[in-house]
Formats: sequence, C-alpha cells, structure tokens
Amino acid sequence: MGFSKARLARMHDVMTGYVARGAMPGLVTLVSRQGETQIEAFGTQAVGGAEPMRRGTIFRIASMTKPITAVASLILVEECLLRLDDPVDGLLPELADRRVLARVDGPLDETVPANRPITLRDLLTFRFGLGYVPGEPPVFQAMAEAGLAPGPNNPDLSVDEWMRRLGDLPLAYQPGEQWLYHTGSDVLGVLIERATGRPFADFLRERIFEPLGMRDTGFHVPADQLHRLAPSYQAGPSGELELRDDPRDSAPKFPSGGGGLVSTVDDYLRFYRMLLAKGTSGQERILSRPAVELMVADQLTAQQKIHAQPILGADAGWGFGLAVVVRRVDLTTTPGQFGWAGGLGTTAFADPAEDLIGIMLTQRAMDSATPPAHFADFRTTTYQALDD
Repeated sequence: MGFSKARLARMHDVMTGYVARGAMPGLVTLVSRQGETQIEAFGTQAVGGAEPMRRGTIFRIASMTKPITAVASLILVEECLLRLDDPVDGLLPELADRRVLARVDGPLDETVPANRPITLRDLLTFRFGLGYVPGEPPVFQAMAEAGLAPGPNNPDLSVDEWMRRLGDLPLAYQPGEQWLYHTGSDVLGVLIERATGRPFADFLRERIFEPLGMRDTGFHVPADQLHRLAPSYQAGPSGELELRDDPRDSAPKFPSGGGGLVSTVDDYLRFYRMLLAKGTSGQERILSRPAVELMVADQLTAQQKIHAQPILGADAGWGFGLAVVVRRVDLTTTPGQFGWAGGLGTTAFADPAEDLIGIMLTQRAMDSATPPAHFADFRTTTYQALDD
C-alpha cells in the first residue's frame, strides 16, 4: 500500500489554499511510494494568467541542480578521471597555493598560507573555504562585487573569467575546516568541463539526462518550449508578488552547477528514482551502489553541523550536493532521508526507509534560508498520507 486517498485529499485542500490566498499563482506536487505516484497541478503558470499550471510545466529548479552536479562528479570518480582526495589544482590552477584569511571577518590582505591543497571531497562537501559566509564579512562582500555571490541565476561571466576572479580571493576558512554553502557546486561544474574536455551541459545531457529520459532538463529552454516555462516571482516590499524573471532562452555563459538548471516534476522524479534505486534506472546504471551510498551519507563533523545549522536546520547534515537527515525531530524527518530545495521555490526529498519521493515545484522564490510554510506543509501532508 502507498497512500491513503482520503488523506491525500487533505494535501489537495492545503495546497489549494496557498493558491487561493495568492501566496503563489500555481504549483505542482508529486508523491511516489511503492509503485504508486500521485501528481497534481494547481492554479496558473503566471500571476493573472489564463494558462493553467500543468504537469509538464518547466521550472527553474535553482539549488536542486546541486545533487545532479554531485552525481556527475562521482561518475568521473568511478572512471578514475577524478579522485576524491587528490588536489584539484592540476585542473583548476586558479585554486593552487591558496591564502586563507587570518580571521573570517578580517581584511582581505591579512592572510596565512593554506594548510593543504583543495580536494574534490572539499568541493562536494562545501568545505573548500568559500561560499555563503554567515554575517557577510568583507570576503563575502568581495565575492558579491566580483559577481561570484551565491545565487539562483547562471553568472554573467565566462567560465575562465569566473574562475580567475575566484582565484583572486583568499579563502574564508582552511580547506576542510567549515561548511560554506553553494560555491563548491559551481566549481565542480568547471572541474567536470576541464576533466572531460566537454562542455558541462553536454556531459550532463549525455551521461545523466538522456539515459534517464530527462528530456526537459537543461540550462536553457528551447525556443519552441518557452511557453511551458513558468515565470519566476519574489515577494515585494508589501508582500505582493513581483516578476523576477531571468531569461532562459539561450545557453548561459556560465552553466551553474550550483543552481542553473530548469526541469519538470517528471524529469526530477526520474533522477530521484535513480538515487533510491542505488544508481540504476531500468537497464541503465548511472552510478554504483557504493557511490550512491557515499553521496547520501552525512559528511560533516558535529562542529560543522552547528556552523551549518542556520541553513541545514537542527536535524540534518550534508552529503555530496544534498542534505541528509540524521535524527528524527518530527513526523517528516526519517533518519536517512535526503534531498534539497531550490531558492526559487522548489523542493524535493527521498526517504529510503519509506520508499518515498516527494517533489514540489512553485514559481515563488524563498524569502529567506528558512523553508517557507508551504514546503513544511507539503512534507507534513505527504507523511500523514502514508498508508501501511
């Protein structure tokens, strides 16, 4: 048995309420368990629009790109083109001979040498020394001024220029010392390009998207499919929704491994089913079972989890490109559950113990690092509907 039909009706009523109150113009939900998949679309694609939200609507999935980038990295580990604990500066010379701030809130010219080189593991676990720095000290301000601040859009820089600017900055922390969100995934995209000699977008398409049948996932939307792309909104000063669209009608200069993809609910289900199946999809094997198990295992120390708590919360650690639940604190947090959200209004999780996948796609950007109420209510109504 998968879900209680009566209790799924509760999810329908809760989600309908968000659209009716104007929290977002529309959304798509998916829950899948033990062979049963339920997908529902609510509202419209655009504020004030007549076009209904559909199962096939394309969304900017923002940071839900990160697990896909991690899978691509592990493919290269399995092929021995990359190694988890080897320095990456042979392929990324911009990151060689790093200097590190003497103190994280100090001036950029007060530095000490890095204790060791940056490794692939550091990038996958967001411990290479740069990313979102809490408190936004001078080093983070310098990242923003250089066009490197973490965000959901593809940077308007070439790959080489982006790396050059990153290499001009000192690290905020020693490699391996602290968890800093986002930037490691962007660096991974560059590393994959240089390791394979192939554009990052092409590698993802050939090794992940095409084998899994993810036909609508990529860094831009073809011209003949743009009508399926939902506009993106953010809350204005008075709470009203304001258009924040960025064009996705052509290939970006910098395909962001941290947040640049668009996708659909069915495409993302295929990706998460592969992870729940320990790397397989039908006759295709994307990763080995050990690689998937490593990816969804918590990699952080207790101290690093405390440092990451404002973003990860009190119940989670970090694997490779996604959060991993480490203790139960409510009905939706099964230890071993993994997943991540996108800052433009999307979220997904998989629960191996329940053979469960949940995906919610909206057009409303998050207002802060704290998950919004509709994310929490989607998870709650998913778990309360389980029928054993």
